[in-house]
Amino acid sequence: MELKYTQKIAEKLSLTLKQITNIHDLQAEGATIPFMARYRKEATNNLDEVAIGNVVEQITYFNELDKRKETVLKTIDGLGKLTPELKERIENCYDATELEDIYLPYKPKRKTRATQAIEKGLEPLAKLLFEQGAEDPGTEANKFLNDQVKDTKEALQGARDIIAEWVSEHEQARNKVRQLFTETAVFTAKVLSSKKEEEEAQKYRDYFEFNEPLSQSPSHRVLAIRRGEKEGYLVMDINIDKQTAVDELDRIFIKSSNPNSAEVKKAIDDSFDRLLKSSIENEFRLVSKNKADEEAIHVFTENLRQLLLASPLGSKKVLALDPGFRTGCKVVCLDAQGNLVYNGVIYPHPPQNEWSKSEAEVKFLVDKFGIEAIGVGNGTAGRETEQLVRGIDFGRPVSVFQVNESGASIYSASEVAREEFPDQDVTVRGAVSIGRRLLDPLSELVKIDPKSIGVGQYQHDVNQTKLKDALDRVVESAVNFVGVDVNTASKHLLLYVSGLSNTLAKNIVEYRAKNGAFKSREELKKVPMMGPKTFEQCAGFLRIPGASNPLDNSSVHPESYFVVEQMAKDLQASLEDLIKQSELRKKINKKQYISETIGEFTIGDILKELEKPGRDPRAPIEEFRFDDTIKTIEDVKPGMTVPGIVTNITNFGAFVDIGVKQDGLVHISQLSNTYVSDPNEVIKLNQKVTVTVTEVDVARKRIALTMRDQQKSGGQQQGRQQQGGGNRPGGNKPDANKGQSKKQEPLNPFQAKLMELKKKFKD
Repeated sequence: MELKYTQKIAEKLSLTLKQITNIHDLQAEGATIPFMARYRKEATNNLDEVAIGNVVEQITYFNELDKRKETVLKTIDGLGKLTPELKERIENCYDATELEDIYLPYKPKRKTRATQAIEKGLEPLAKLLFEQGAEDPGTEANKFLNDQVKDTKEALQGARDIIAEWVSEHEQARNKVRQLFTETAVFTAKVLSSKKEEEEAQKYRDYFEFNEPLSQSPSHRVLAIRRGEKEGYLVMDINIDKQTAVDELDRIFIKSSNPNSAEVKKAIDDSFDRLLKSSIENEFRLVSKNKADEEAIHVFTENLRQLLLASPLGSKKVLALDPGFRTGCKVVCLDAQGNLVYNGVIYPHPPQNEWSKSEAEVKFLVDKFGIEAIGVGNGTAGRETEQLVRGIDFGRPVSVFQVNESGASIYSASEVAREEFPDQDVTVRGAVSIGRRLLDPLSELVKIDPKSIGVGQYQHDVNQTKLKDALDRVVESAVNFVGVDVNTASKHLLLYVSGLSNTLAKNIVEYRAKNGAFKSREELKKVPMMGPKTFEQCAGFLRIPGASNPLDNSSVHPESYFVVEQMAKDLQASLEDLIKQSELRKKINKKQYISETIGEFTIGDILKELEKPGRDPRAPIEEFRFDDTIKTIEDVKPGMTVPGIVTNITNFGAFVDIGVKQDGLVHISQLSNTYVSDPNEVIKLNQKVTVTVTEVDVARKRIALTMRDQQKSGGQQQGRQQQGGGNRPGGNKPDANKGQSKKQEPLNPFQAKLMELKKKFKD
């Protein structure tokens, strides 16, 4: 990568040249982002995954820009119009939009009104008019009449068409119109009159007559309107004031006041209407879409990260229930490793109503298989089935959890599920997925397309390639943050380990099946196709519980084992003693072990890991119960204060499951007693919260909730904020809004109702 690009990236991201160069070189060597963030902190100066990812994106951007420059230079040179000055300007261009503006006058064109006029020989007339001399335009136009140009009117029109195209391709003109769009553009939407009364169109009724400044349009609104346009109910537009724009263009091009200038003015007006406005509007349509996509993808990735890092139950024997009414509840029993040991069906609900028989069957299975916890899917009949289980006296503690089953049906019909359970039907596979999600959400959720998990915002409307790349990065980040037991991990989980390809993941599983459990990380080198570079990338993220070397079950990389061994030797202790005895570790002089290859960051990470090697960084799981007095939306009344679980977070608020099969919405304005700009600042996915019902619309199945008053009694919500959220891999992203929050005054009843009518359940 050229130095000029390195400097640009460093300036844009406020990093050093050395950091950018090191990340570029590491990436070129095949290093992954999780590996750089965890094991190359000296090279990155302790940047987290988000910061390193931003650098990688910028490197990709400038690589693509260089490729585009090659095409532009080659095309212009082929036309014989590449001057030294133009070449230098293109080579020193750092912005893709600016590059396209430079290229636009030379870009091969389809047939336009201007090209047709040029073919008729009217370009000299256009140049004469554009210079705005004292010549009479009509007289000059008569000189260009021929068998293709019949009269003066046609000649002048052709000349104006050429000028209009020149104006539309003029860099300064385009930048001026862009500036006006940036500062003043209004985003509008209208319903198609022929669709206004259709039932399906009603979901877009907030946008039947809609306008607001484009700069203030949140991503969910942009995407909702675009979806309405795509489905044929709405027409959207992005407008600026025409007269202001034309006046600005006149200032650029009009040199005098004479008949020739009048012709140029007409061309400018036509250029704006026919060419410039639509061209720049299309840019801003794309810009606004890209911005909305980025925000929606950010919401999705944050939700997915929190879901993947949800608290695991751990190695426990589990009974899982996939609830149902008519078809019954599928029951499976899993051992502590998640292996299926039993499956059956019970029918406690209508029409069979075998409640007592079902209780007896569940109690029998719990005793027979030594079940330690029960997971109940939260879908249809979930609350009723949970009530059944909680009513059983097992004679000993058996924890009961409701498990989010979003995407379980997708998994059960997938190729992955068929591969795992070729002899079982989809109902058994779905129940197994519910049980395994309870044991370890991360290991199970990686088998499902993230878009099917149900934590996104307009995920089907955003750029699918960007969405997939972002979600894959999040899954990779979460998997490597937690670490993977190489002796129990599925091929699908191993796929996301740093450096491992599909083939290598498969080879690891096959080697394990043939040779038994891995006894050390060193043994990984015997796996076919496991080269030195791949081993370097993956070894630190793979764990081997029970290995003879305790470091093999830690995040200490094998390349650093010699340092830990030296520490133990200097203290005349064993590795086991060093791990078990905190007093020994306190005697370590960090500076003594810093070298050219092992820096202060690495030493710090090693000592931190020695405190609790192999520790799962996710928060411990907690039991949760819904309010037993409400089972359906009809039971929910305004004023009720009930427990709930956050199931989805969007830019406009959070959805909370209160146990009635219909999530309620806590609008962003109702999340806290203070101003909130980003819901993720105050709430996390799977967080246990207490909410108050403000409104119930049974017909439309909508529940409005608030969390504002909950913070008045000792910060109840704040104390629960971290439950189920886990830690963010790669460190914390700096909060750009920190210290800028403003006091949000409580609304009186009239104001609250007005806000509700304006904003309630937007989209």
